[in-house]
Amino acid sequence: MGLDVGTTGCKAAVFTPEGSILSYSYREYPLIHPKEGWAELDSLNLWHSIEEVVSESAGKAGRDLVTAVSVSVQGEAIVPVDKKGEPLYNFVVTFDDRTLAQARWWEEHMGREHIFKITGMPLHPMYSICKIQWFQENMPDLYKKAGKFLCVQDFAFLKLGVIPTIDYSLAARTMAFDILNECWSEEILSAAGVDERLLAEVKPSGSIVGEIPEERSKVLGLAAGAVAVTGGHDQCCGLLGAGAVKEGSAMNATGTSDVLNPVLGRPLLSKGMLKNNYCCYHHTKPGMYASCAFNLTGGLLLRWYRDTLCGQEMREAEKTGRDVYELIISRASDDPASVFFLPHFVGSGTPTLDPLSKGAMIGLTLSTSKSDISRAVLDSTNYEMKLNIDSLELAGVRIDEIRAIGGGAKSPKWLQMKTDVFGKTVISLEVSEAACLGAAILAGTASGVYSSVDEGVSLAVRVQDTFYPDTTMTEQYREKYELYKKLYPALKELFS
Repeated sequence: MGLDVGTTGCKAAVFTPEGSILSYSYREYPLIHPKEGWAELDSLNLWHSIEEVVSESAGKAGRDLVTAVSVSVQGEAIVPVDKKGEPLYNFVVTFDDRTLAQARWWEEHMGREHIFKITGMPLHPMYSICKIQWFQENMPDLYKKAGKFLCVQDFAFLKLGVIPTIDYSLAARTMAFDILNECWSEEILSAAGVDERLLAEVKPSGSIVGEIPEERSKVLGLAAGAVAVTGGHDQCCGLLGAGAVKEGSAMNATGTSDVLNPVLGRPLLSKGMLKNNYCCYHHTKPGMYASCAFNLTGGLLLRWYRDTLCGQEMREAEKTGRDVYELIISRASDDPASVFFLPHFVGSGTPTLDPLSKGAMIGLTLSTSKSDISRAVLDSTNYEMKLNIDSLELAGVRIDEIRAIGGGAKSPKWLQMKTDVFGKTVISLEVSEAACLGAAILAGTASGVYSSVDEGVSLAVRVQDTFYPDTTMTEQYREKYELYKKLYPALKELFS
């Protein structure tokens, strides 16, 4: 079983060794915004959702069939738990902005370059260590009660009844992990005043954490003796499940965020990477590394658009049983829009990483139609990725092909838009839920189903379609893209 726990929903899928899905279950949950700029998830609701998808998927596949479970999770989110393992607070998620002061503190006391050389992470308020410091400074009584501060993977393992353990790729997303020495950074933790015992045990992806206790296995419908296996950051699990395991390949995951992950053959901690805010951390394939370029509002923007302006499509989808996003995409204009969205609804992603930037829609006229606006929403996410592809290549990262996963990979129309904007070959896969599949490959390798991760990928990952750039459309997009690149610089001063 591969379990994928995201920011707005979680899913579990049971796979055959050949990569066919036996069963699948999904639950959506709401983000909580106690104050402007804050973003949280109810910790117990998150766990109950995980329980539901695991037991439901296990039940659909055949009770007692699942012998190993691994976990793909969102990065950076953190929760304090007491010494009995009970949550003391909600999960504070990636784009919560309460930690701006802590990020400034790191800039002043250690500096971006030194932090990057240790952790592979460009300094930003989103990282878990900043969130832990916020609890230290703003909720000292709660901080003293905390037995652990856990990310989603280690929290899930704790609730499954095994030792809370985190893999290298997710540990890196805390900005407290030494990626070259593969351990918690004594220098970072000492500067933050955080005891290493407050953090989870660290192991490589694909390590057996322990046997899930019999009482938990029974409740969840897992086989007796089923094991929990370290997975990874959702992007790195997605790389594995997409078959992006060689240098030159990359994955574009359009989920809550829109993310591009190129595969690296070695750690790349250059000035060019840091200048453009590109991280470097472990792949879930042993010996390989990855980077991460992202727009924080990919699918989240589409969800906002659905909920705010697409009531008609939502009602139609409910009546007809069609997917509401399929309706929105199918009705988007066939031509590149003259309306532009700046999709910085929770700040900008890479390469600028500006938490103060805001979303905007530019170029409206009385002739602007809803189909134009729908197209602009889709085009904006593609332009953001094109910005990142250009910047990564200038920093020395090779990108030959892009494998598309997530909700956006289910739409051939959107995939063709992507390849036309990127000017790169885009590949879709038979199983678009690559993060679940990547986690399942790790579970299968650890439990002996596969002799290696490479064997798991070769057996379980299958290409569905290959999309090539249409030169005419690429040329049309080039002009629009040049205009799009001017939006953020023009609006930056206004937003800040």
